[in-house]
Amino acid sequence: MGSNQAPSFKKRFYHVKIKSLEVASLQELGQQMSQLQCQAFRKTYGKIWYLAMIEVSVDAIASLTQYYDQPLRCFMFGDFQLVLTVEAFEGILGCPLGGRKPYLFFGLYPFMARIAKVVKVSTQELDRVKQNRNGVVGIPRKHLEEKARALADQGEWTSFIDVLALLVFGVVLFPNVDGLVDLAAIDAFLAYHHSKESPVIAVMADAFDTFDQRCEKSNTRIVYCTPALYVWLVSHMFHHESRPICPLQGHYMCVEKGKANWEEILANMVGASVNWFPRWKEGGAGVLCSCEGFPNIPLMRTRGCINYNPVLAIRQVGYPMRECCRKSLGIMLRVNLNHTLCSPPRVRHVVVCLNPMPRGPLNSAHCNLYNCPWGDCL
Repeated sequence: MGSNQAPSFKKRFYHVKIKSLEVASLQELGQQMSQLQCQAFRKTYGKIWYLAMIEVSVDAIASLTQYYDQPLRCFMFGDFQLVLTVEAFEGILGCPLGGRKPYLFFGLYPFMARIAKVVKVSTQELDRVKQNRNGVVGIPRKHLEEKARALADQGEWTSFIDVLALLVFGVVLFPNVDGLVDLAAIDAFLAYHHSKESPVIAVMADAFDTFDQRCEKSNTRIVYCTPALYVWLVSHMFHHESRPICPLQGHYMCVEKGKANWEEILANMVGASVNWFPRWKEGGAGVLCSCEGFPNIPLMRTRGCINYNPVLAIRQVGYPMRECCRKSLGIMLRVNLNHTLCSPPRVRHVVVCLNPMPRGPLNSAHCNLYNCPWGDCL
């Protein structure tokens, strides 16, 4: 499943618009934390702040977009395919799912009183500053940044960390409207802050939905958590002699990425040269392979539901990739939620109606396959 020569076909490239995340002010806020406070942030919110420090190559994301295959929901190259996986994004965000529920949007925006309690402002003030831009309701980013600076000046570091994490959720993990932290992102933050519901599934779902929209509308701008996508791409394109302990460390250790001609690298990439199993994955506890007997794994995001086929990622998690055809992958799902007209139970019904597919046993020395732990949530 991989040759040493690039496939002899020419691909037509399309112009892609990528939204660059404006993270300079977040980096400035983060620099106010001491080493002890950075450790406190990491202990509470994982590695999400470090994503704001990633210098993303727009050329890399634009080049990768050309290879997205909408029916299979993966990146299809000449003699191999790459797919985003839950396990990779757990490592990139530093928010493992083990023992936690994933974040699921239940169709209701959070009350201003809940937000105000975390941000340390009055409910009346939030009601006054909140904005509605083309139907997207949220809190101005500038207002939250000013509050974070005030908390730092007062030495209230626990509250400062909470507000900084909220900004990372709204600007980096779930970007939407420029200058606005929308209520959907705030809801995901509150779910993690109060109940430790992992945002990994929602971030992954946003990726698939973003690329699906790009296939349907050629002028659609890529608005997504590009730092996470870039770290994932680099981890598979370059090899490391040493063994990084996490994807972010591996990313910083990779010096080749800054000199890369991404269009040329991806056009000439063959299966034999892909870093299929990055060394930071070694020793992983397990790999999701199904959900309640269905071949697809449902992913619920902040504005809808989508799914992906983990069978396409078998090679990326240490298994040999055998034949796999589109007919064996089941129905592909994508549902956009209208917050006022469509409820999550309707989405759950769509997931339940997926046709099941019998699966054969798989064995690996690297890891164990296990069933989707959030099947009961859907």
